[in-house]
Amino acid sequence: MADGPLLADLHFGREDAERDVTEGLLLRGGFLPNAAYRGALSGRKMLIIGRKGSGKSAICMQLMADGEGGHHGGKVLVTPDEAAGEEIRRFELQGLPGDSAKALIWRYVFAVHAARYVVDHAKGAPDGGHKTDTVKALARFLKQNGEAAGGGGRLVERLAQGARGLQTSLSLEAFGVKANIDLAQSPSEGARAARQLEIVEQGVAQAFADLGCDGAVHPPLLLMVDQLEQVWSAEPDSNSMVIGLLLAAKHAASLYGRSVRFLLFLRADIYDSLSFGEGDKFHGDELRIAWTEQALKDLALARARASVGGELTEEQLWKELFPQTVGGEEITAHLFRRCLPRPRDAIQFLNACQEKAWLDHERDRITEADVEQAGRQFSEWKLKDLTSEYLVAHPFLKNLFPLFQNTGYVVTRAALARRFEAASQTLHHDFPAYANALTLPGVIDVLYGVGFLGVRRGNDVVFVGDDGLPVQPHESEFQVHPCFRAALGATTAFDLRRYEPQSVDARISAGDFSSGVSGSSSLNRDDRLLMLVTRSCHSILAQVGRAVGLTRDVRDEITTQINRVLDETNRRSPGSAASAGADIDEYLFATAHYFTELAAQLRFAGLEENTGIGDVVRRVEEEVRRLRRAAGGSFGSSGDSSGY
Repeated sequence: MADGPLLADLHFGREDAERDVTEGLLLRGGFLPNAAYRGALSGRKMLIIGRKGSGKSAICMQLMADGEGGHHGGKVLVTPDEAAGEEIRRFELQGLPGDSAKALIWRYVFAVHAARYVVDHAKGAPDGGHKTDTVKALARFLKQNGEAAGGGGRLVERLAQGARGLQTSLSLEAFGVKANIDLAQSPSEGARAARQLEIVEQGVAQAFADLGCDGAVHPPLLLMVDQLEQVWSAEPDSNSMVIGLLLAAKHAASLYGRSVRFLLFLRADIYDSLSFGEGDKFHGDELRIAWTEQALKDLALARARASVGGELTEEQLWKELFPQTVGGEEITAHLFRRCLPRPRDAIQFLNACQEKAWLDHERDRITEADVEQAGRQFSEWKLKDLTSEYLVAHPFLKNLFPLFQNTGYVVTRAALARRFEAASQTLHHDFPAYANALTLPGVIDVLYGVGFLGVRRGNDVVFVGDDGLPVQPHESEFQVHPCFRAALGATTAFDLRRYEPQSVDARISAGDFSSGVSGSSSLNRDDRLLMLVTRSCHSILAQVGRAVGLTRDVRDEITTQINRVLDETNRRSPGSAASAGADIDEYLFATAHYFTELAAQLRFAGLEENTGIGDVVRRVEEEVRRLRRAAGGSFGSSGDSSGY
């Protein structure tokens, strides 16, 4: 560890894997192997699927590394830029559907990369560079078609060249084929291109076989495709581009056997939007990246240790550098509950906490206030990031957020229906192409699918990724993810009016501290009325406790407000400054009025009756009637004739 405060050296790395390799912690102990990494390294899975920021590129970068944890055989990484993506999207062949045509151009890319590898591998063979006839043929093919190593320029230029070759004719003389003679009888442009490509692929496969490159003597060539989201749009030709990639990888993996291993890193929303006939054949190749709270905690510790260059213990990190609790919540629970379950979010939040403490305030440890300030900033980042992440698929997403601003983060289907009805006309006007999705069920599905809303199932709230089941029509209670609550101002569970007691009675303000009434009967009556308010509060709290069908957040919010009433009532106990000269009848009526509003809000919220909310509302209304009867009773009477 360096001299000076430990917090100054603490850093959790870069948010993007590419920078994390060159200037971050990814290759210095900051990478946490997970199931997706193990599946990719072993070759058992071909499709690594995850949300933006879930660690797809980190796995890719780790496999590309030459040191420990990397793939030890040949490796090629294909990352299309916009120009290359446009070349693939525009590629068409007469006689073939779009998916099949785009599969051919991807197969050509794979074949060229594999051919280059075979030729280079043969040069470094132990026999001094002896080449088989098939390897020599591949070398001639690459040269004749401008694909030799160091030639062809950028990917887009090679794609353009390959596309022209497939649409017209490749130079296949290296394989003993005269294009104008041997392929002249092809019935269509698509059939001719497919036949040309088969000749090239067979030449590559035969060269692998002749060299004995079957994955047994040395590791296979690892061919990876990443960052496809950079060139994807929610258009049919973009979907065909991705479907073509899947079909091409499946075909090539079967053709080249153990000589070449393929890995495709795809964003979950892109993959899940695809619909094609052979989609069911890829389930065995899929591996979805999933992060638990414990896994994120382990990742944070690994990155913290890598940054400070010493043996940092878990206790040092979470009890000395960070505060042990924030708002009464254990620190790691507070931090990771407010992140979407992916490394990028955790890294950003943790770094923001460190920067608030060290850069902004020059402290040597992070305080609770630092975490809270960082949390508000982080929440604003994530709300904006969610909009940009799904801008292509759901351009209306940002316009849905006002439905949840400055209200409770628990929202029912009924309450959301009322809010959506008020906004639907504007949404349909601004986004006419998405009118079919801009219905109440459609909006709920979108907000659940992007991780903004969770759905209440039993006593738990489930967010996307926790459960593969989509929102069901009968499900009626949702919660805004903790990640977005601060940015929306939705910091309380339910949209209940906060109980605000009068700090001083009017007569106290006027300087009249006399009781106004002599004798003991008035005091006794006021005492009984205050006791009745206390008993009403306890009765309501007991009923809330019995409403086990309510989510904890809703129960806690109701309990908080009732406890505020209870605290104010206790503050007005006989002999206290708050009770001196106070009008207890007025206080009792004000409390009854607040309870009436509370009952109306709970009834209007649309919570299901089976949650127990109906019994809570009825108990509150009973206590309102009891308090009003008591205030209207005879002088010196408790007013309680209910047999309490």
